[in-house]
Amino acid sequence: MKISSFDLIGPIAILSERTKNSKKTANYLLKAHKNIKTVLIKTGKYKGLYRLPKLKFIAGVKTTKTIYRENKCVFSLDLSTCYFSPRTASERLRIANQVKKNEIVLNLFSGISPFSIVVSKNSNPKEITDIEINKEAAKYAKENLKLNKINNIKVLKGNVKNIVPKLKKKFDRIIMHLPKTSKRYVPLALKVLKKNGTLHYYFFAKKPRIQFKGLKQIKISRLNQVSPGKYKFCIDFKKL
Repeated sequence: MKISSFDLIGPIAILSERTKNSKKTANYLLKAHKNIKTVLIKTGKYKGLYRLPKLKFIAGVKTTKTIYRENKCVFSLDLSTCYFSPRTASERLRIANQVKKNEIVLNLFSGISPFSIVVSKNSNPKEITDIEINKEAAKYAKENLKLNKINNIKVLKGNVKNIVPKLKKKFDRIIMHLPKTSKRYVPLALKVLKKNGTLHYYFFAKKPRIQFKGLKQIKISRLNQVSPGKYKFCIDFKKL
């Protein structure tokens, strides 16, 4: 049976909203893949302040809670209340491989802390500060720190616009994984980024034509396609 793309997050498979005969496809997946216990279908784009997907239950065990593993890490989450994408796994490891010993890292819009936990487990930063506005995601982030036995990440729940100005330190590296609206937060991030520090800036575009005063482009990475002709990009900037 030919199946259009689907995401696998632990034992939960999420079908693309373009999937035809979703019930038939779901039953096939449950029979063909013993590791799949639940099949959901995405019924709309990520929406709202918390970037939550619209999901509908199709077959199997009726749940949205799952355990997911990647890059030597384990994550607990509820797909109905937390944003998460397994498609960013290789990108998370790419960032981790850049982090030098004893770096101080700031992760804006951190979600359940997948970027920070992958960084902590696969490199040797001194400390990481996460900021997440979604109460549920922040709760799971703290749970995931315990699951991964990590003690160098601090999770702050709230709006970056309110929290960043109150931070008492500057950072060697800042991660800005909020592709739709990251641009409006760049001036705020620059205030707490050290000279020669690195900014990982994510955005959606057809072509990566973007520059900021005081930042030098180091590398452009094209990640996954989000719609016909449109992609998610990451530009690694160095602060001048």
